[in-house]
Amino acid sequence: MPNNKNNGEILSQEETEKRKRKIAFWEHKKYICLVKRIDIKTGKNIIVLNTDEAKENDIYGGYRVVLKHHDKELISIVDLSSEMVKKGEIGIFGDVGEALGAKDGDIVQVQQMERPASNEYIRRKLDGEGLSENQIKTIITDLMMNRLSEAELSALITAVYIRGMGEDETVAFTNSIVDSGETLTLGVEPIADKHCIGGVAGNRTTMVIVPLLAASGIYIPKTSSRSITSAAGTADTMEVLAPVDFSIAELKEVVMKAKGAMVWGGGMNIAAADDKMIKIRQPLSLDPRGLLLASILAKKKAVGAKYVAIDIPIGRGAKVLDMERAELLGQDFIKIGKRLGMTVETLITDGSEPVGNGIGCGLECKDVFEVLEGKGPDDLRNKSCLIAGKILELVGKVAEGDGIDVAEHMLQNGKAMEKMREIIELQGGNPKVKIDDLPIGQYKYTVKAEKDGKISHIDNKGMNKIAKAAGSPRDKGAGVYLYRVKGEKVKTGDVLFDIYAESEAKLEFAIKGLEVWEPIELEKFLLSTLR
Repeated sequence: MPNNKNNGEILSQEETEKRKRKIAFWEHKKYICLVKRIDIKTGKNIIVLNTDEAKENDIYGGYRVVLKHHDKELISIVDLSSEMVKKGEIGIFGDVGEALGAKDGDIVQVQQMERPASNEYIRRKLDGEGLSENQIKTIITDLMMNRLSEAELSALITAVYIRGMGEDETVAFTNSIVDSGETLTLGVEPIADKHCIGGVAGNRTTMVIVPLLAASGIYIPKTSSRSITSAAGTADTMEVLAPVDFSIAELKEVVMKAKGAMVWGGGMNIAAADDKMIKIRQPLSLDPRGLLLASILAKKKAVGAKYVAIDIPIGRGAKVLDMERAELLGQDFIKIGKRLGMTVETLITDGSEPVGNGIGCGLECKDVFEVLEGKGPDDLRNKSCLIAGKILELVGKVAEGDGIDVAEHMLQNGKAMEKMREIIELQGGNPKVKIDDLPIGQYKYTVKAEKDGKISHIDNKGMNKIAKAAGSPRDKGAGVYLYRVKGEKVKTGDVLFDIYAESEAKLEFAIKGLEVWEPIELEKFLLSTLR
């Protein structure tokens, strides 16, 4: 008769006894060492054991061990050395030392860790098998407890990239990611959110949409990222105006007063498992569809959003290249969102060139302020009103088809700007800040057309690279200010864009990058066509 459960699976008496013997075996494989602190932080839980002593205890490089110090316990990865540590010692890097509260000479217990059950599930996925909800929960639990090495996590992401995920698996991954961290409970409605798939330079729509919707009575607790490959993330740009590093409780306080907020998602423990997976996905440039869906929707569910707009830019240089792929991805967002209790609308937009004039924190803020004042770059204003208008329609604030006009009116009547200043103040910034107060680098270089032509392409990646070379996002005044759009005709000597930097050295570095990146492409045409 069954008498026990493990991760939802009922175990037989025989299996239960087998598990007990296994636990007893691993309890036996432990010994104690004296701490030798190593004043280096690795960003990972790594320790160093003496090579000979580790082998005597059947521990080898790359193995995971459980460290115990007083009432604290930590799983760490083993490196070996014959010289750095002697027998009876354990080399502990700064990260591990802080987590355990261990000082030089303290005693730490080292215990070899049982190989995680997740390994078997990852192998199954590599073989093309589907995973159950309980198996996925086990993987996420092992991930959060640092039981999975980077190699094992990379294998999981590769398996999902090659084999794909079914709808049930994607829902299970999303819910498990939500459960891995804190969640925001406001107890109010309607709560909305938006997300852009990314890849477009500038594109600071969030900073227009959030105050616009909040001024319309919609709660929008926006958690945003910092820059990974772009010149600035929304959190980097908002940081020009106000602090963005808040706890869940602090975020709730701001949102309950202003209805909107824009904070750094990495500063709080929301959908924590996703952050760990992103660190592996990013260097590999892998965005498996199932994990992409789970990653985005988990963060929306974690803040309680019931209405979500997803911006999917397409075109040359964007993450999604064509309409067919965008439509399939959009359908997936809608289906998975519905199963998670969210109403999701996807908007397929032009991602073939930057949105707005500014690329870089201070310059993007300039665009946002101009749009909130009812002016600004047309493309940024139009796209912001498109997305905000769709959310207004989703929550039933306006009739279908009226959203864009209502959003435009909110910009023109000053309500959105008034709300933006309220949010800035509640987040600890100066609510009276003006465009002239924004940080713009004192060193400038103007790039001009070297020939007559028609602009055939403005490269998002190239523009981001130049802005980053100039110092963005670390230097808030660094970046690029673009004066032209795709399809526009220019003559020799016409200004294309300005590069701003906070130091001469960084400006020179960005100028040299122009020879490599060539962010603007011109098609030749006869001079007579200009007349």
